[in-house]
Amino acid sequence: MAQFARIKLTSTNLPELEKVASDIREIADKTGVKVRGPQPLPTKKLKITTRKAPTGEGSHTFDHWQLRVHRRILDVQPDDRTMRQITKLRIPDDVKVELILTS
Repeated sequence: MAQFARIKLTSTNLPELEKVASDIREIADKTGVKVRGPQPLPTKKLKITTRKAPTGEGSHTFDHWQLRVHRRILDVQPDDRTMRQITKLRIPDDVKVELILTS
């Protein structure tokens, strides 16, 4: 592919992310343009450990919290009809979409 549109999807909600990625893939397949992906990128794991006792008194017990950030990349051939359908796609609030046109 000489020129393509790179679509980067980021979310903490994996099922919603997979649904958006498959919808974009379906649109590209229906319009007959070349598409690569969705390619999974490494998941970022943000870890936080906090003390359960607010005053520091008592037994040394801790809470462990983790936030996982999932990412996918799709490369789509930038056709007018395809890009118009992708931009009209309903995207959930917790899915972030970044679109970059490259040559």
